[in-house]
This record gives sequence, C-alpha cells and structure tokens, in this order.
Amino acid sequence: MNHYLKYLGKRVFYMFVTLFLIASITFFLSKLLPGTPYTNQEKLSDQQIEIMNEQYGLNEPDVVQYAIYMGGLVKGDLGTSFQYDNTPVTKLLSTRIGPSLQLGFQAVVLGTFFGIILGVISAMKQNTWIDTSATFVAILGRSIPNFVFAVLLQLIFAVKLGWFPIALWNGGFESSVLPTLALAIGPLADSARFIRTEMVDVLSSDYIELARAKGLSRWVVAFKHGVRNALIPLLTILGPMAVALMTGSMVVENIYAIPGIGEQFVKSILSNDYPTIMGVTILYSAMLVFIILVVDIMYGIVDPRIRVSSEGGK
Repeated sequence: MNHYLKYLGKRVFYMFVTLFLIASITFFLSKLLPGTPYTNQEKLSDQQIEIMNEQYGLNEPDVVQYAIYMGGLVKGDLGTSFQYDNTPVTKLLSTRIGPSLQLGFQAVVLGTFFGIILGVISAMKQNTWIDTSATFVAILGRSIPNFVFAVLLQLIFAVKLGWFPIALWNGGFESSVLPTLALAIGPLADSARFIRTEMVDVLSSDYIELARAKGLSRWVVAFKHGVRNALIPLLTILGPMAVALMTGSMVVENIYAIPGIGEQFVKSILSNDYPTIMGVTILYSAMLVFIILVVDIMYGIVDPRIRVSSEGGK
C-alpha cells in the first residue's frame, strides 16, 4: 500500500510540473501571435492604446507579465478576457464547458461501445466479408475528418429529412444528436481497430482454449474473458481521445454553432485574447494529465499483474 501511495504521489508531482511547463511555454508562444488584442486598432489613437496597455498590464516586459500571470494562476485566477467586457476567464469557460463535456461524453461512450462490438465481431469473423466490411468502416472513420461527417449529417438528417435541427444549441437532446454522431466516428474507428487487433491474439491464447474446453460458447468466451485483456491497449488512446472530445472539437462546434470550449478557443486566437488562450490551454492540459493518471490506475484494475509489477518495482 505504501509503495502504491508513493507511486501515486510521484505521478501527481509530475502532473504539476507538466502543467507548469505547458503554462510557461504557452504564455510566451501566445506573445508571438501577430497583431494585438484590440479590435479596430486603426481607429485608436496612440494615447488610447497606451492607456489600454497600462490597464491590461501589456506595457510591462513579457517576463514581468509572466510572473504576474503565474502568481495569479497559483491562486486559481486565469486572468480577464480582453474581448468579453473584462469577463474573468474562469467564468467565461464555466459557461461554455457544459456543452463540450456533454457532447464529448456522449461521443466517447457511443463510439467506444459500438467500436468494441464491431472489433469483437470482426475478430470472431476473421478473414470473412464481415471482417473486411468492419475494417473498411474503421479505416473510413479514421481517414475522413469528423467535420466532413458533420456536414453530411446536416445535409441528410437536417436539410433533407428534417429530423434534427441543422444547427444552434438549445440544451435539448435533439440538438446534440448530430454533433455527437459526428464526433463519435473517431472513437468508433479507433476502438474497432484496436479491439480487433488485440482480440485476434487473445482468442488464440491458452486460457481462451481452456474456457472453450469447459463448454462455453465462442461468443461468451470472447465477451466474458477476451474483451477484458483486449481493453488494455485501448485505454492508452481512450484517455487523451476523451479529453480532446470533451474540451471541444473546434470545427464541429463551429459547424453546429455550439457555444462550447472549441468555438471559444477559435475566437480567442483570432482576436489575440491572450488570457482566454491560456485558460483554454491550461484547462485542456489539466484534464489530459488527470485522465492519463486515471488511465494508469485503470490499468491495475483491468489487469492486476500491472498493479503488482508497479508496486513491486518501487
């Protein structure tokens, strides 16, 4: 138990170091963006620009601005948006993270669930037309960007059939169906591909043959005994994928006019809203390193041998 807590403490320490480095690098990179955060700058006098620079602290050297920002970040202050009436970035993101989390969660669950089923069936029907069709679907889903599927879904189910709204977000389930389907294509394709590859190896293992010798059907053996071991490689990509979807797909959110994190990130870059750029980046990074930690813990749950090995090596 002490070994496990020591390992967990070390990983948490690395999380904070990683976030510190990401915040530092992003801060100085954002300063390299061309232009200024002021709209219609050509209509502003030099005196007005100087006053605004002083108000936002942009007249200070970059190193001083960095020290001030990091000091506020330690206290949980992400700064104030330049473009949204001096709204705190934390408040701005808190109002937009809901739609992104909902769509990302629905897409990950839907895509992973059907991807696992598709991958298992493909492995069970190896080298048949079913396997070929499933592989084709996985390749198609990975090769075509999700915003292309988003436009096709709009055309078919919104414009032609009129089953769902073409865009805009009203918080209802019907407005989330099409963007969820568009975002779920990636998780479905990756899950099917990884599970199919792993299941082919797992199904030829000795313990699978023993389970079959006990009289269990092939499908029971596959889903009850095989899937658990096949999930381990999938967990590696599932964490970062879930964070990417939950923090918003920039293009898909813009296509469906969803007021989420992705749309906000695009707007902040176009307007050089440095605090918002920083806020979105830090939010994404924090979720990513946290999910990676959760994935490491889940490794030990899915396969106890990993947990024993990591504890024994500390």
